[in-house]
Amino acid sequence: MTERGDLAEPRAYGEDPDEIIVEQAEASRDEDDRLKPEYLTAVLDAVEDGDNEKARELVSPLHPADIADLLELTPSERRADVAAALGDLVGAEVLSELNDYVRDDLIGALAPEQVAEFAAELDTDDAVAIIEDMEEADQQAVLDALAPADRAAIESALAYPEESAGRLMQRDLVAVPAHMTVGQVIDFLRDDGDLTSDFWEIFIVDESHKPIGTCQLSWILTCPRGVAMADLMKREQTLIPVDMDQEEVALRFQKYALISAAVVDGSGRLVGMITVDDVVHIISEEAGEDILRLSGAGEGDINEPVMDSYKARVRWLLTNLLTALLASTIIGIFEGTIEKMVALATLMPIVAGVGGNAGSQTMAVTVRALATNQITGSNARRTIIREIRVALLNGVTVALVLGLGVMMVFQNPALGGVIAAAMMTNIVTAGLAGAAVPLAFDRLNLDPAVASSIFVTMITDSMGFLAFLGLATAAGLTG
Repeated sequence: MTERGDLAEPRAYGEDPDEIIVEQAEASRDEDDRLKPEYLTAVLDAVEDGDNEKARELVSPLHPADIADLLELTPSERRADVAAALGDLVGAEVLSELNDYVRDDLIGALAPEQVAEFAAELDTDDAVAIIEDMEEADQQAVLDALAPADRAAIESALAYPEESAGRLMQRDLVAVPAHMTVGQVIDFLRDDGDLTSDFWEIFIVDESHKPIGTCQLSWILTCPRGVAMADLMKREQTLIPVDMDQEEVALRFQKYALISAAVVDGSGRLVGMITVDDVVHIISEEAGEDILRLSGAGEGDINEPVMDSYKARVRWLLTNLLTALLASTIIGIFEGTIEKMVALATLMPIVAGVGGNAGSQTMAVTVRALATNQITGSNARRTIIREIRVALLNGVTVALVLGLGVMMVFQNPALGGVIAAAMMTNIVTAGLAGAAVPLAFDRLNLDPAVASSIFVTMITDSMGFLAFLGLATAAGLTG
């Protein structure tokens, strides 16, 4: 595979000043690694004019990941035409780099035999990513078009749950018995033409094909030929169960600084390996999912169909509407107090707003800690107490500043005291809710990132209005 840093030979296209001259692949990208708008326009114009040769010349210097970016930036109604014009430049590696929705659009226009050809060129995990979301009939047609060995590997992967290590792993790896010597392993690696092209370590297995150790390639290359693998290998290793969730896999790679890891089935036999390049994608995807779920935005993909985005978002907006009615009801209860002192209506959004921000801060920290396994049953209570302590300090600071400010502006010490007490109460409540709500969802085996924000906002809004208007009523404040 061509690395991003490998530049193509300079190319020039025509003498017309309106045509782009591409001296190297990087000329098509901005400093922040995005394709330049004028470059994209040139490619689209070439395709629209029927000049497929020029379009291919413009795109050919690009890395497959950049070609994928180009297709994602292309308007959806023109992607099929652009892909057809580029021909074999849109190969298996490009498909594996594409956004899921864009890839599905392109694959939908391909014959099953073409999809099978692409899948056969990829590692098992990338091939599965292409096939797994297809309709059952189309999926079966692609599987039927594959060679028996490729089909067996992909069907085996599809049998595992989605987002599990079994879907993520590669089946192509290098494993040798412990009795082989370094020299024998080197000869084996040189003579076997069917080895996977990318690997960093060799797995050592026993007679039952269970991994008993690993050996980095650098050790093999720098060790005398007569040394047995059993004496050279590292026996301590991190084994990944085949049914482990991909998020947990990513956490193990982060925690133990892994480059690759063996995947084992229920009996402990070696069935595949996971490499760090696959995990980088998972870390990015999971982080993005958690951020979007906190806002109730669904998958939040700009290529997602409009109706899918609508369905994902509207249910949380309706839920938010119901929780907002609770806050509105509380305001209605104190309507008489507000009529007596109009300043209360001006100030009460401050209490609710600052409390909401405090709750969001705590909630974000808690959700992230849950996602990275920093919070467990053993330290959940300590975490809540810590967040309450932080909230107390924040509450005292903000309450003093706000209380003094209101007292000076309105020349009303009682009003300053009331809003300070309400702010203190709401920020402490926000700290408690921001930590407790996600933990409660997690305890119920529900995703804490999905709906925590709505309930935390409901609590902080309701408590803010209740504390401020309630204390104002009790203090007998009048205009």
